[in-house]
Amino acid sequence: MQKPELKLSVFSDYICPFCYIGHHRIQQLKQHYELKINWCFIEIHPETPAEGMSTSELDYNPQQWQDIVASLNALIDQDQLAFKHEHQFTTNSHQALLLAEATKPLGADSFYRLHNRLFEAFFVDMLNIGDENVLRQIAAECALPQATIEAALSPHSAFEKHLELYRQYASETEITGVPTILIGSQKIPGVPGLSSLQKAAKASFGETENNAIP
Repeated sequence: MQKPELKLSVFSDYICPFCYIGHHRIQQLKQHYELKINWCFIEIHPETPAEGMSTSELDYNPQQWQDIVASLNALIDQDQLAFKHEHQFTTNSHQALLLAEATKPLGADSFYRLHNRLFEAFFVDMLNIGDENVLRQIAAECALPQATIEAALSPHSAFEKHLELYRQYASETEITGVPTILIGSQKIPGVPGLSSLQKAAKASFGETENNAIP
C-alpha cells in the first residue's frame, strides 16, 4: 500500500541539540508517510567564532542553562540517542548550513548522508563543524563532488541567498526558535512527541490547499 505524501518545513541548525532530537523524531513518521521535508536552515548563534567556545559563554543565566541541560538530557535518554552528555562546546554553524544547502540538488541520498553526519560529527564525535577543514573532511567522507564543496565554502557562496530566504520565511511565519516544524497551517515549536506529530500530520490532510502554508 502506497504511503500518503506528507510535506513539512523544519527550521533547524546543526549546533542545536534539540534539532538533533527533533530530526530523529520526525523520521519516525516514515512508518506512515512518504516525507517531503523542506529543511530551512537558521543560524542560531552567528556571533560564535568558527574556532568555537564553551557553552558557558552563551548568554544564559545559570538557572536557565541548568534547566535547558536537564530537559535535553531527559529527551536524549528517553529516545536513547547517541550523544556525548559531556558536550559543552558550541561553534559557528554558518558554513555547515551552506554545505548542507549546496548538497540538496544532489538528491535525498546525498543530502541525508551529509545531514546525518553533521549532527553525528558534532554531538557524538564532538568535532568542530565550524572548522572549514573539518567540514571538508566530512564532505569527503560523504562522497560529495568537489564542485559542490567549493560552491558551498567559497567566499560569497551563491547559497548565502538561500539562508537569507529562510530567515525571511522565519520572520514572515513568526518563527522564534529552532526546532520549529510546520505541517500544513500548524506550527509546532520545540521537540514534539511522536503522537503530536502524527496528530498534526493527520489534521493537515483535512485542510484545504488555500489554508496551507506554502
